[in-house]
Parts: sequence; C-alpha cells; structure tokens
Amino acid sequence: MAMSLNRVQLIGNLTRDPDVKQIPGGQTVATFSVATSFSWNDASGSRQSKTEFHNIVAWRKLAEICGQYLKKGMKVFVEGKLQTRDWQGEDGVKRYRTEIVADNMIMLSGKVDGSSAYGADREAAGISGMSPSSDDSVGDFASASAEEEVKIDDLPF
Repeated sequence: MAMSLNRVQLIGNLTRDPDVKQIPGGQTVATFSVATSFSWNDASGSRQSKTEFHNIVAWRKLAEICGQYLKKGMKVFVEGKLQTRDWQGEDGVKRYRTEIVADNMIMLSGKVDGSSAYGADREAAGISGMSPSSDDSVGDFASASAEEEVKIDDLPF
C-alpha cells in the first residue's frame, strides 16, 4: 500500500471571531478563517504580495477553547487536515468547500485586550500545552488538541 499524508500547518491571523455552535448530536463546532500572506519580487523587481484565506473547523473541546480564547486579529498556529465537502445548492449547482479540520491550535498572541492567555482562566479551560517554565522561548502560547476523529457526516453546514 502506498503511503499518504494529509497534514496542514498554518500561522496567520484570524479574520473574524470564531462562530461556535452546538449541533443536534450535542457536539460543539467552531468555524473561523485564518489569513496568511506571502511576498515576492516580480520580474521587474516590484514587490508583490498575496493573501490566502483558510476556512478552519474545530470540534468538541478544541472548538470550545477556540470560541473562548480566539478573537479577530489574533495570530494563531493551526494544524490539521484538508477536507473538501460538496453539496447541492438551492439553484441545483454542485458547490465545493475546502477547509482545514483542526486538531491542534496554539495562540501566538495574547488575548486582544492585552492580557495573557496564561493564568487561572487558562488552567480552568483545561488547555493543554507547555508551561512557561518548561522553556523560556515558549512565551505566551496556549495550545489544545482535538480528542477524536471527525466524520464528514457530522458537519452541520
């Protein structure tokens, strides 16, 4: 059997606050978008840049943590897998959406109000990750991982 790998790692900024919902089965799902940018010099030497927007879906405990801690404008590391869904639009046209199903998230900037992601509220939320004392280079990061695999049929949208 041939080896295959579906793994995505992004560092970017949230373009909006996460939208957190409870689906009929009781699971929590959070959706948000992360923007990444890159720059290059074109043939004439002019500086060019392009921004990509990535749709992120997080489930269960990770969804709750994203909803509680993430805000528009924050820098975040997201890791997960690419997934493309398709559905029939009301106009009868088949539509597609590619998104990243997150299984790991690390906040790279503190809360938007300037306070740190560390502290009692971080511990109460049960966010796993490295403590600041374990490595001085870690800084104000908070991370969380998804606990179980998500089936495409679970998606509420």
